[in-house]
Amino acid sequence: MKYVILIGDGMADYPIPERGNKTALQIASTPNLDFIATGGRCGLVRTIPEGMHAGSDIATLSILGYDPTKYHTGRGPLEAMAMRIPLNEEDIAFRCNLITEKEGRIEDFSSGHITTEEASALIEALNGEFRDKWVEQGWELTFYAGVSYRNILVIKSRSKDYEFQEEKEIGGAPPHDIIGANIEDYLPKEEILREVVLASKEVLDAHEVNAQRRVRNERKANMVWLWSGGKKPAMPPFSELYGVQGSVVSGVDLIKGIGRCVGLNAIEVPGATGYFDTNYKGKADYALRSLEENENDFVLVHVEAPDEGGHLRDIDLKAKAIEDFDALVVGTVLDGLEAKFADTEEGYRILVMPDHYTPVSVGTHTEEPVPFAIYDSHAKSEQKKAGGFDELSAQKSALGVLDARAQDLMRLFFGKT
Repeated sequence: MKYVILIGDGMADYPIPERGNKTALQIASTPNLDFIATGGRCGLVRTIPEGMHAGSDIATLSILGYDPTKYHTGRGPLEAMAMRIPLNEEDIAFRCNLITEKEGRIEDFSSGHITTEEASALIEALNGEFRDKWVEQGWELTFYAGVSYRNILVIKSRSKDYEFQEEKEIGGAPPHDIIGANIEDYLPKEEILREVVLASKEVLDAHEVNAQRRVRNERKANMVWLWSGGKKPAMPPFSELYGVQGSVVSGVDLIKGIGRCVGLNAIEVPGATGYFDTNYKGKADYALRSLEENENDFVLVHVEAPDEGGHLRDIDLKAKAIEDFDALVVGTVLDGLEAKFADTEEGYRILVMPDHYTPVSVGTHTEEPVPFAIYDSHAKSEQKKAGGFDELSAQKSALGVLDARAQDLMRLFFGKT
């Protein structure tokens, strides 16, 4: 059997009074998601363990059945793995956002979604200024350019006297959660990290890239923000847990990094940006192609765009991203699976879901259990259930609320329950 997971990042939402108390999923036209929900099994699943932040790193680990309270060491090392950055045992990898700072506050966690080319020039400047700056204090720093505002800093202590305290995560608060906040209130508590963040403004603010952005009336990338740092995690292979091999498809390094950490191939798709302009159909096409390769029976496809609409608090952008996800990813994958595997003895099973809530009324992630639906080509029924794929319909399921980190969802998906 072929197994496909399709994740629309942050699709889940609260009812919006101005839109007849409908959620983004109910506002959007989603015939393919609705087909899966009405022809399959639906329910709710908790992807964020109590006490942990509601991020895609935590949620995706949970979805795949890896307890984040055990395996999550930070977002930074996962993204470093995606970028194939070599990490030694003593290295701490941080997510390094290029942010817009204004009057001591975070104005934009993405610097207006700065281009990758511009970001790379700024990262190069930071390496030039900072590579030797703290060596005498016992620190070795290297910045790595990623995609747009998403970059990595790897730092290591050259002396045991300067090691970080043993913690799950090191660094400041997630910058997308503190828009408008006073930077001084949320800086990392570690002195070296505070120094790097504050010193970065002098280097970046005067850079030619930001001079040109000012001319174009674009937001400057005038500071770095270091958060979710940790050491390289060690996790059992996905194939050992579930007996399948496969791939992940995403425009976001975080998801590719999780895939590589658990032994899945991270597929690079041209035009996959992790934003509204991502190559939706390309992701679906590459996912289908991967299932035709020998021994590959599994693929996870992740689309970031709905989450971006939630962060921007724009219901129309979010609904449009959900519709694009439904038509170009879910629809393309369904058509491809039907054409190639539906009438075979092998068949296919498809799981659709958000990873977490990103309500437009809040503008950030929240931790409620999310809806999911599983469709099995071997269990087709002419009689469809009422409803569709949305939060309210999922609440009516007799399955109750599953616990993803306890592998409830994966056992159901792989037919092990």
